[in-house]
Amino acid sequence: MNPPNQPRPPGSNQPRRQQNRNRNRNRPARIDIWRPVPRLPEPEPIRPAPDPTAVLRSLGDPPLPGQGQVSEHYLAAVIERAAVVATALAASAGLLASEDPASD
Repeated sequence: MNPPNQPRPPGSNQPRRQQNRNRNRNRPARIDIWRPVPRLPEPEPIRPAPDPTAVLRSLGDPPLPGQGQVSEHYLAAVIERAAVVATALAASAGLLASEDPASD
């Protein structure tokens, strides 16, 4: 029991059951994550980017004083490798666009 001059903690004048009921009322509704979902449309053919580092170069030098050229080289290497892996993944799934744009 609190001394008479001490403030009570919030909600202490409510019974514990009512506090729990109020707490449960504020929770968001549960979602069934295993429910069936609509079928996705067939993906479009994937064309590899002719220059995957174009966006990186358009941003200018990385903001690393004295390390701009070296860091740009390493960032470009990572982007190029990611593009190669993405192209290989698209090819393995049969999603890689053919070389002839008219045949797609």
